[in-house]
Amino acid sequence: MKGARRAVCLLSGGLDSATCLAIARRAGYECYCLSFDYGQRHRVELEAAGHMAEQLGAREHRIVKIDLRAFGGSALTSDIEVPKDRDPAAMQAGIPVTYVPARNTIFLSFALAYAEVTGAADIFIGVNAIDYSGYPDCRPEFIRAFETMANLATRAGGQGDTKISIRTPLIEMSKARIVRRAVELGVDVGLTRSCYEPDAEGRACGRCDSCVLRRKGFEEAGLKDPATA
Repeated sequence: MKGARRAVCLLSGGLDSATCLAIARRAGYECYCLSFDYGQRHRVELEAAGHMAEQLGAREHRIVKIDLRAFGGSALTSDIEVPKDRDPAAMQAGIPVTYVPARNTIFLSFALAYAEVTGAADIFIGVNAIDYSGYPDCRPEFIRAFETMANLATRAGGQGDTKISIRTPLIEMSKARIVRRAVELGVDVGLTRSCYEPDAEGRACGRCDSCVLRRKGFEEAGLKDPATA
């Protein structure tokens, strides 16, 4: 892909990040994918991330190991119980215990470093502010603030050579719309993994917030989720 624009894509292995990668690829970007083994209890998503990077034609896929269990404070990185069977409306009433402190700030910081090395001017992240679990680092104002910081803190930004842009194509989409977009783009959604507490075989629990929102999205899109078929 000679002369193509380069982008760093944060890729968790879930539906949203896979759709985000597919959107970047459709837009003609040469994509450098970045995933994190951060001590999460749902590490099965990393295998899914590898499948997505390969299927969607990423230029490169790296998995960076950091251990956020050193800080804990989240049901995903400590022994705190993962909430189950919550109503989608209740998920936005407050910040849930599945929020990992500063996770997107940390991930975007690594992506920013990767972008400097690869010469990418765009960073794609699949955050969503509509059907989500109330995470503060998924809000548009956070993304705008990080983008401002990125252009102050990097060599390219400081010299005025390149403007770093944080791309959030899903931020105002409902989960149903994300599902439909993924299917339109040819994403093998059956390979994506969203569950916060899968079993030993990697099967979704069907009851955590992420599973509930995913199921709601497929139902409202009028489609069957092949990952749970």
